[in-house]
Amino acid sequence: MSFEKITYETSDDIATITFNDPKTMNAAGLDTVEEMLLALEQAADSARCTILTGSGRGFCSGANLAPNMTGGRGQKGKPDAGKALDSHYNPLIKMMRTHPHPIITAVNGAAAGVGCSIALMGDFILAGQSAYFLQAFRRIGLVPDGGSTYLLPRMIGRARAMEMTLFGDKLAADKALDWGLINRVVEDDQLLTEAHAYARKLADGPTQALAMIRDLIWQAEDNDFDGQLQAERFAQRTAGRQPDFKEGVMAFLEKRPANFSGN
Repeated sequence: MSFEKITYETSDDIATITFNDPKTMNAAGLDTVEEMLLALEQAADSARCTILTGSGRGFCSGANLAPNMTGGRGQKGKPDAGKALDSHYNPLIKMMRTHPHPIITAVNGAAAGVGCSIALMGDFILAGQSAYFLQAFRRIGLVPDGGSTYLLPRMIGRARAMEMTLFGDKLAADKALDWGLINRVVEDDQLLTEAHAYARKLADGPTQALAMIRDLIWQAEDNDFDGQLQAERFAQRTAGRQPDFKEGVMAFLEKRPANFSGN
């Protein structure tokens, strides 16, 4: 399958999806989001870990406003800037949430607007030294979307989430790390090398168990304590029936590295 606004490749069970529209600094237009949805579907079937990154100077500069400033028309012909969320952006965010294996976001340069949301959907978030995160919506009189108002208070707390969204200032990679928004900051020229090293560890792991781990952590954002205990209980039953559990136990008893098959 060929793409125009992204690139897609797989190697050794690792899929790499790259925003690739340099003239817009990788803006996520509707056409780009459609390609991203297809690429994530493809990765779900052909890989055991996915890396999401951007080419050139930026990860993703946000939605591409130029083709459609009003965002579409709603009832009675009134402008509806949220219409594309229903048709494109929310399905993308939901697909990332329910992906069957871990997603690493490797953030280079700007992660702005919905691009910031996409970056923060990573299960493991790496940033280059020059990366920054920007909730730019207030600059054009809109509100955060792409799940930002859900993610930010849970990741960095209400006070810092308010600061990011109400003021719309750039949050540099080092400060994002200090706030607990991301996992690692690395030198810009080492970003993809580091991302692939972490992806290798995940791709070599017990795929089904890792899928359930990421799902449990997501569920914990909303479950009460008893609900989370139940979720763990049923996930553990499923994990214990997988061949990788048997391999993991045998490897432990035989004092050797486990050779997980992904099942």
